[in-house]
Amino acid sequence: MDSITIREIPPLRRAWTPIGQPARIPIIGSHHKQVLSGVINILSGSWLSYVSPYFDRYHFQELLTQTRALWRGWHIVLFVDKNSAHTAATSQTLAQDLGIELRWLPTACPELNVVDCLWRHVRDDVLANEPCPKLDATVSRAISYVDDLSPHQRLTRAGVLSGTFWLNDVRLALLPY
Repeated sequence: MDSITIREIPPLRRAWTPIGQPARIPIIGSHHKQVLSGVINILSGSWLSYVSPYFDRYHFQELLTQTRALWRGWHIVLFVDKNSAHTAATSQTLAQDLGIELRWLPTACPELNVVDCLWRHVRDDVLANEPCPKLDATVSRAISYVDDLSPHQRLTRAGVLSGTFWLNDVRLALLPY
């Protein structure tokens, strides 16, 4: 599980201009944002998205509820960072009540979070370099990008199918062969 903040000002990755001419980059004065959160199933590649104007414990708790509703009957283990929304006592209590285990990722190790790896592709392929985007349209495009990937493509872009994936032994033991 991880979140990405989407702003009206695009991240700049690259720009093409004629040689000798400066790139024109429109800057808008708006600081509006949306937070796109996602949960991915490392076995099936299915995923859940959740959009909120900001991310706090209430939004995280709603995401927990939606996660349990989507994967009823599954043993769910969510790997999360130590964001205050995740560590809040009410969030931990709700997770326990819903039968969701929360496991803490080490600080400053985004490569261990598969959804964070997926967000890298969203940033580069969807969000980068779009001048003055419309925020709702951009969020919709980001969600559509991940929705339109096949489960196999999602797992590949998230790094789950890599031979060096840190949960590979657990994942392979759980796959129904």
